[in-house]
Amino acid sequence: MNRLPLEDIALAPASRLGTLSWVGMEQIALPLQVAGQGVTGYASAGVSLDDPTARGIHMSRLYLALVELEEREISLVRVASVLETFLDSHAGLSSTAFLDLSGEAMLKRPALISPLSGWKRYPFTLRCRRDEQGFEATLEFTVGYSSTCPCSAALSRQLIQQAFDEDFTDMPVSREAVRAWLGSEQGILATPHSQRSQAHLSVRLADGQDELPLLRLVGRAERALGTALQTAVKRIDEQAFALANGQNLMFCEDAARRLHHALRDQTGIEGFTLRVVHGESLHAHDAVARSEWNWG
Repeated sequence: MNRLPLEDIALAPASRLGTLSWVGMEQIALPLQVAGQGVTGYASAGVSLDDPTARGIHMSRLYLALVELEEREISLVRVASVLETFLDSHAGLSSTAFLDLSGEAMLKRPALISPLSGWKRYPFTLRCRRDEQGFEATLEFTVGYSSTCPCSAALSRQLIQQAFDEDFTDMPVSREAVRAWLGSEQGILATPHSQRSQAHLSVRLADGQDELPLLRLVGRAERALGTALQTAVKRIDEQAFALANGQNLMFCEDAARRLHHALRDQTGIEGFTLRVVHGESLHAHDAVARSEWNWG
């Protein structure tokens, strides 16, 4: 049986003229690797449609070009090559290509003191663009941490002082009595509130890089914050975490400034914007601070 040539309806002229800034696909399942670990990734791939008479693009050409990234470590050079393929396969139709890669990187983190360790997930998105001006890449990622409210800590200390004065009025105070009092619920009758917090960071990567700097930037951010969320812990780790929180009091403004200075000193970054969210345990709303450098 002779088959007729298959018609490519996308080659038909558009019924209504006009250019489009982005045409493509979103949420394409794509296995990736980050820091040597497999990632269930998703891709959003697209190009501009600059020919006002063209009805559409060939989306399958974008989809097939993504095979270069399958189950391989994310590389900026490799991503740039895929974007070039997008444009080459749509020569005369498109001048700009886009590719977003997202997922959750799994990084193993040690406990503070004990030999335990566990996995933490770090959501990320790599947004890349190729046009006549060149290649641009922005990395977005999220870091979780604990934050203890300085105001709550000060108020708690005041209540403990008041309780001490009341319990030891006109009494001789011995070291043993004070130590016992400090170890009782009657003594430490107030504790500051802590909250699980998040830092959402977007960094514009400098030209000439190949390796995705996610692991390095996550480590830099966690060190700046000082109280990264833990995984597997023993009581000795939990006690160390309580100590770290007590010595690391911060408002959302403090956290934003710490991250700003930590990122500002990093090589390979041309600009950034950040947003920290302290999920209040006192209020029914969140406390938020933002900062940016060389952005926009």
